[in-house]
Amino acid sequence: MPGSVAKRPNGRWRARYRDPAKREHSRDFRRKVDAERWLASVETAKSRGEWFDPALGRLTFGKWAASWLAGQSQLRPSTHNRYERILQHQVLPWWEKVPLAAISHADVVAWVGDLVAKEYAPATVRQAHRVFSLILGLAVRDGRLARNVAQAVRLPRIVPKEKRFLTHEQVSLLADACGPSALAVRFLAYTGLRWGEFAALRVRHVDLTRRRVTVAESAAEVQGKIIFGPTKTHQRRVVVLPRFLVDPLAEHIGDRPADELLFPAPNGGVMRNSNFRHRVLTPAAESVGLAGLSPHDLRHTAASLAIAAGANVKVVQQMMGHASAAMTLDVYAGLFGDDLDAVAESLDAAARRSNADILRTSGPRLAVVPLQSSG
Repeated sequence: MPGSVAKRPNGRWRARYRDPAKREHSRDFRRKVDAERWLASVETAKSRGEWFDPALGRLTFGKWAASWLAGQSQLRPSTHNRYERILQHQVLPWWEKVPLAAISHADVVAWVGDLVAKEYAPATVRQAHRVFSLILGLAVRDGRLARNVAQAVRLPRIVPKEKRFLTHEQVSLLADACGPSALAVRFLAYTGLRWGEFAALRVRHVDLTRRRVTVAESAAEVQGKIIFGPTKTHQRRVVVLPRFLVDPLAEHIGDRPADELLFPAPNGGVMRNSNFRHRVLTPAAESVGLAGLSPHDLRHTAASLAIAAGANVKVVQQMMGHASAAMTLDVYAGLFGDDLDAVAESLDAAARRSNADILRTSGPRLAVVPLQSSG
């Protein structure tokens, strides 16, 4: 049913319309032309499916963000906690009391610029913008906003941090320098597990006969507490153990119960990344000339050693637990360069052999000379 414009006793013009749910809305204007123009814009928005209830848009961003965060039950505890911290430190200080409908694209651009000016890292700015955009996206789907004004905002580029890859010899030197944690270092450097996956491993996850490790869960530190949950991709995977790790692992496991952690902290419980890094890895790395090494560098090392040993993209994807082979290439494309050169050399050699075979089997062609008539 189309809307209408009528003059009120006080001389103002009232425009009325009904929303898709048949609820009536109205707005008064001083001039009739303004009421008609406004009503036409409402009818156009309704026909395009872009209409939203202005009353719903008056809710403040802070209240809507709290509702959004409470509904993110699919997130891992560590991710939920990270989103909560992003809201607290980068998003809400600017947007908490702003009504949803009052947020403009220009305001979002100004906010991103403010984060950059405060020298937040590009990755932090991008994460904050992503959370902000997700919240506005839900407001659009809920009929509170006509569109997501956070879209198409130019964001600072992330300069990829140079990855660090150790050689077999460096892994051996580092492991020896780590003393009682030598096996843990070798395990990380040759399996490529994420720290949370490594910390959550239990004795039952290791099959030494088949040389297989089942990665089934992950441990995350959230506000000082260890919480067990699914892996980053929410999928189980199986990683193969090099033979030289089998005997040390057998001795390390002994007759311990199946549910006991494979690599517990020295005083029991889950081994924490920060403690391991500061108490074990950092001093050991400095002593062998590898200052600045992080536990994640051991994961990169596992990928590089596997690729150098001839592993293809799909094998490395499975090993690292990436969601796709494309992701593996994005992270380790440079390490597959030798493979590309080898393919080019093989193609070149095959083409040369093929051409040689053609020349050998066809032989030289004899020219046919026409006979001259004798007159």
